[in-house]
Amino acid sequence: MDVSLFHLSALAATIVLAGLFLLVLFEPGLPYEIRSALPACPTHESLGLVAALVDGPVLEAGPVEVLTNGTQFYERMLEDIKHARRSVHLEAYIFHPGRIGDQFLQALAERASAGVKVRVIVDAIGSLETPDRYFGRLRKAGGEVQWYQPIRWHTLKRFNNRTHRELLVIDGETGFAGGAGISTWWTGGVDAALAWRDTVVRVSGPLAAGLQTSFVENWLESKGEVLADRGDFPYCLAENASPRASAARGLVVTSAPSAGKATRARILFQVLLASARESVLIECPYFLPDRSVIRELARAVRRGVSVEIVVPGVLNNHPIARRASRRRYGDLLASGVGLFEYQPAMMHAKILIVDRVWSVVGSTNFDNRSFGLNDEVNLAIQGAELAGRLERDFRVDVAASRAVSLEEWQQRSPGERVLAALGALLERNQ
Repeated sequence: MDVSLFHLSALAATIVLAGLFLLVLFEPGLPYEIRSALPACPTHESLGLVAALVDGPVLEAGPVEVLTNGTQFYERMLEDIKHARRSVHLEAYIFHPGRIGDQFLQALAERASAGVKVRVIVDAIGSLETPDRYFGRLRKAGGEVQWYQPIRWHTLKRFNNRTHRELLVIDGETGFAGGAGISTWWTGGVDAALAWRDTVVRVSGPLAAGLQTSFVENWLESKGEVLADRGDFPYCLAENASPRASAARGLVVTSAPSAGKATRARILFQVLLASARESVLIECPYFLPDRSVIRELARAVRRGVSVEIVVPGVLNNHPIARRASRRRYGDLLASGVGLFEYQPAMMHAKILIVDRVWSVVGSTNFDNRSFGLNDEVNLAIQGAELAGRLERDFRVDVAASRAVSLEEWQQRSPGERVLAALGALLERNQ
């Protein structure tokens, strides 16, 4: 090949790659504008509309147990695993070696050796520091472990798509969902005072079946096997599977990016924010709202809605994300949104409470990665009892937080402003 032609081809390839890289960094997100008048939240119409928009069946919520922080939810999860009879399905973005990981592996291996079908999905990037051999004991006992999107030549085009789902389903009857993975981060390790603040909910019945469906989707993508064992879906096959009229109801919103970038999680969040009439309470570890969310929150304040948001303070495992988040405070504070930075430890709870009746708990953050790149799963439940229980935790967290004022934000240091500007280059992928 002529040398000049080779150099020209190399230059063209470099320009194309650079263009694709810039597209990844700066591609604008969807605006998610809502121009229709929406029904108020505590109504059957609101529930039906949300269910239709996110393409999820309305399910009877059954008992919902709120588990606050790692000492509670790990103990409950391990106890339920110990009593599994047919299957244990666990999906984790984070599954790290250590005391907590060892406890889960021991419990899972014991059930697998007893003949229970134990299947585990672990994200290859979220758990990059975890060697495959770590799961050897579980595999030897008969359990199965699959890596989601491992780094291979044929997965590079989907490299940015991760499973961020953190869920556990036992016998198709009991499910856990929230933002917590398997790691000593949630217990504090040697210093319990630094345990991450988080919330997991335990559900039973139809909502557990919805979480099972989410697991089945990623198991197919990881192994190529459709899990269709009737025993894993006992409530779906029951004759009285329809929800009772008097029962609290909810949805399992299984979200993955479409080819056109839209996700069900984003639709869920945007619709509930636009529906608010009284209050919006948000807890989020990585709060990087785009213009559409900021505008929706400002509109909510203008129509008399009280909006309060709790985010991490200085104790944050992603300092760049924190600075990029703080860069957005100005418009929110100016519109009347209350912002609070949690002080005792890393805030990792992912909670949305609207009008004291809608509660959303799951894996989704208010950022582009969750809304446009990751596989996520959330429980969206309409019921005053659960919303009230979550709000009590929210008020405890606000009391342990520092309120941020517009004046303080305007006086942030030049160094923070520079780092926030640099962080903006990565916001589409944080």
